[in-house]
Amino acid sequence: MRVLAIDTSSMVASVAVADENKLIGEITYNYKKQHSTIIMPMIDDLLKSIELDIKDMDAIACASGPGSFTGLRIGAATVKGLCQGANKPLIAIPTLDALVYNLPHSKGIICPIMDALRDNVYTCIYKWEGDEFKKLSDYMAIHMDELFSMLKEYHEKIIFLGDGIFVHKEKIQLELREKPVFAPPHLNMQKASSIAALALKRLNNNDTDDYITFAPFYLRQSQAEREYDKASRGE
Repeated sequence: MRVLAIDTSSMVASVAVADENKLIGEITYNYKKQHSTIIMPMIDDLLKSIELDIKDMDAIACASGPGSFTGLRIGAATVKGLCQGANKPLIAIPTLDALVYNLPHSKGIICPIMDALRDNVYTCIYKWEGDEFKKLSDYMAIHMDELFSMLKEYHEKIIFLGDGIFVHKEKIQLELREKPVFAPPHLNMQKASSIAALALKRLNNNDTDDYITFAPFYLRQSQAEREYDKASRGE
């Protein structure tokens, strides 16, 4: 089984090809570029470098959200087009699950945080149990103060990763004192290889998504949608 995976859910743009035994290739840019202009060239460059084609894939995977509204939509449109053109199944992987998969077998609580602006983050609380991670909460769009209240209930170290660290690191250290640990830079971002690894698990169980009906999940309305609702209510 072989999977092409992409992640455009944040400023990071990442593409990877993996099979059940190895990561065959990966390209990741953690730089402010428009995903709409670089993601297809990244896919083309990777496939050419490893001498494979879309038709050689058994499935195409992407980050399903939460994350950047624009980035998720670009990722969804890209994989939908690839799946339709090559007649391949789609596998959608939650962004936060993939971040946790950057840190397999870690001890303690793992808390990926993605910046959602205005002191809010997209997050979920996890713990590894053997070879699998367990969700201890729902996926959340939450204010950091609320998240701190939840995390103070755990009496063990808490590993943070994700771009929310750059915004909230000092406050995390202040609020949680000796508990927080921060992932190293090379693991502190979205990686398509983690999307691919989780997608392969689903593919082995014949668990795929319908690319025609697939839509990313955002956890909250976009700014434009919130403004429209306010205007509709006359606020």
